Order: sequence, then structure tokens, then C-alpha cells
Amino acid sequence: MQMNSNQIAAILPHRYPFALVDRIVDGEEGKWAKGIKCVTVNEPFFQGHFPQYHVMPGVLILEALAQVAGIAVLSLPENQGKLGFFGGIKQARFRRQVTPGDVLELECTIIKQKGPVAVAEAKATVAGQVAVTAELTLALGKEA
Repeated sequence: MQMNSNQIAAILPHRYPFALVDRIVDGEEGKWAKGIKCVTVNEPFFQGHFPQYHVMPGVLILEALAQVAGIAVLSLPENQGKLGFFGGIKQARFRRQVTPGDVLELECTIIKQKGPVAVAEAKATVAGQVAVTAELTLALGKEA
């Protein structure tokens, strides 16, 4: 599975400035997905986080991971047109700062799914270094 930003936009409702995945580089529908986010100093959140020391907010890294997990689940034909919502975050760990110029690699594996609820193991890395790990719960909602 590979997707460009236009194909991602056909699955996820997120738009600027909240579309946080630039490309899906690999994956298997309903099972796992790997995406990338090219972090640039032009991101709107860097105006306030922090003006003198640019660091991507951890909650936005978690959101980017959730978007990748959402793509894995929502790419299934039976989920086409549905919305994915955050249902929970467990065991989030922040291990490395993400700064302008970094290529954030986002990996999510669906570890269980029951009805409209999916749980994913998520990991964000930069140049092979782990930046964030977490367990994310997604809840599928009605069609958009």
C-alpha cells in the first residue's frame, strides 16, 4: 500500500493545518501502515512552540501516528467513508525531540479490532532513533 497526499485526503478528512501525514510508503489494508511527515520550519505550530527553540509538540506526533493508524483501518472497503476518532492513548513515551528538517517515520500496527474499535501499536522515528511510542485506540464513527 502506497499513497500520496491526495490519496490520503480521499480517506482522511484532515486538511491544513491538521493533515500531518505527507505520504504512506508501505502497509497492508486493515493490518498496518507506514507513513512519513517531513517536518519544516514553516509549520504553523512552530510560531508558538517555541519561537526560540522549535520542537514539534508531542501531541501532534501522536495525532500523526493516529492518522497513519486511521489510514490502515479506513482503507478497508467496508470502512470507506467512515470517520476515525481517538478513543485513547496508553503508555505514550517521548524519547527524542522532533525539529525542523527531520523526516518523521510513522509506523502503526493494528493489534486488535472488535467492531468499530481498533487498537494500534505506534512508533515514530527519526533517522532510526525512536522519538515516540504509544498504544492508540481508534473508534470508527458514522460515514462522513
